[in-house]
Amino acid sequence: MQLNSRNIKVACFLLSVCFFYSCTEKELTPANILICIADDVSYPHMGKDCKWINTPSFDRIAREGILFTNAYTPNAKCAPSRACLLTGRNSWQLKDAANMWCYFPLEFKTYAEALGENGYHVGHTAKGWAPGVPGMKNGKKRELTGKAWNTLKLSPPTAGISNIDYAANFKEFYNHKPSGKPFCFWYGGLEPHRRYEYASSIKAGREISEIDQVPAFFPDNETVRTDLLDYGLEIEHFDLHIQRILKFLEEKGELDNTLIIVTSDHGMPFPRAKSDAYDFSNHIPVSIMWKKGIKNPGRIVNDYISFIDMAPTFLDVAGIDWDKSGMQPTPGKSLKTIFVNPEQEEPFRDHVLIGKERHGLGRPDDYGYPIRGIIKDDWLYLINYRNDLWPAGNPQTGYSDVDGSPTKTEVLNSRHNPETKYLWELSFGKREREELYNLEADPYCINNLAKEQTNSKIKAELKQTMEAELKKQSDPRMFGRGDIFHNYEFSNKRWRNLYERMVINKEDFYPPWINESDIEADFQEE
Repeated sequence: MQLNSRNIKVACFLLSVCFFYSCTEKELTPANILICIADDVSYPHMGKDCKWINTPSFDRIAREGILFTNAYTPNAKCAPSRACLLTGRNSWQLKDAANMWCYFPLEFKTYAEALGENGYHVGHTAKGWAPGVPGMKNGKKRELTGKAWNTLKLSPPTAGISNIDYAANFKEFYNHKPSGKPFCFWYGGLEPHRRYEYASSIKAGREISEIDQVPAFFPDNETVRTDLLDYGLEIEHFDLHIQRILKFLEEKGELDNTLIIVTSDHGMPFPRAKSDAYDFSNHIPVSIMWKKGIKNPGRIVNDYISFIDMAPTFLDVAGIDWDKSGMQPTPGKSLKTIFVNPEQEEPFRDHVLIGKERHGLGRPDDYGYPIRGIIKDDWLYLINYRNDLWPAGNPQTGYSDVDGSPTKTEVLNSRHNPETKYLWELSFGKREREELYNLEADPYCINNLAKEQTNSKIKAELKQTMEAELKKQSDPRMFGRGDIFHNYEFSNKRWRNLYERMVINKEDFYPPWINESDIEADFQEE
């Protein structure tokens, strides 16, 4: 058959149309989303700069994507931090969900629910949003992070590590994905949450001399160093499962179009870190890879970002209009602008806000320890609204906001030595109403500069910026209604009225997350 010029033109046209639609279909394929979230890791403890913890998966994500050096959670406790990530709202905007052990309000849809309604295959393994009661919707229990995939188990390397095979459960989730559907998966590792098998790191061949620096708010001794090594061993277990997941995605040809985030919900489960509002509390590791969507990979971004930016990012890369998603309004911003604009001159953010309400129990009437704070230009400014209270819970209830641990015991013991008592005061003593730290000079937040006259201007500016933004976000505490957070019901009925039961009624019990030796029943305030 002879082809004349007209037939050739028609054939070329048809080929070009097919090519166009083929390319367009690929371009319109929504990105898969994988978030790998550890349970209690402070910023310095993921990445190649930490010489005593090996996280090759985190390093790979950073090397082939972006390392964010100034990422913060608004709230340094499990459930409220995760609620911020899931909804794109700060904890003071989340009513009951500002607190630990809450009843999650129905009005706040999560990004996982929104993606599930828009064609995504959604699921999680291990710890999703927790602890608390997610509530019901249309007669069914809400799945705030998607369906749970936890059936596949392994033999854990230590007694403190979970027996859930995270990577295998991700594969099981993926293998149940309908053909052509994008996926959104939450790998919620249970490590390095307490408790650890003490000296498991030593049994694994590690040495305490590997630790180049012990945080300045801890005693530097063998017990604390061993506890830190055990913490590091659990982080390495978390990272190992990411390696397995990445390999599986490569085998399936899914890696290039999967947005992968590696992070932690908040800081390490040690005194003056988790459940507090210092840099080791809210400053979190974040690396992000998306081969198909990030320009100039291998970048280090020093701009401030917040957990409230994650949900807007996920809906953006999924092509879902936030205003039509059913999600509540967000002060968060999509990180996609950073992904696609490597030469961006204006900072993504010039500050972040942090805070807390009720984290645990152990004070009279189950009251929390309310804080608001701002990080800007390497300054951290905090207001402790009820500094008449014990920040970590009362001594008579074992300072129950802080998990029991060998390090906690060492810090508590430091109170009895005049030369080391300052360590107890840093973690457990009552505090000034205002705190101000220069994070560049004092990353451990040891020297409170709030009362120094030379810092009065910067303190006033930080306070003004913080309070103006909190008012825009309708924070009840800015309008004299802060006790509303105290009045939200604590969902775990077993531990309600902890102070009254332990101290006044003398009931013979204590919460399982502390050590019995943490309790100072005869403590006398000086």
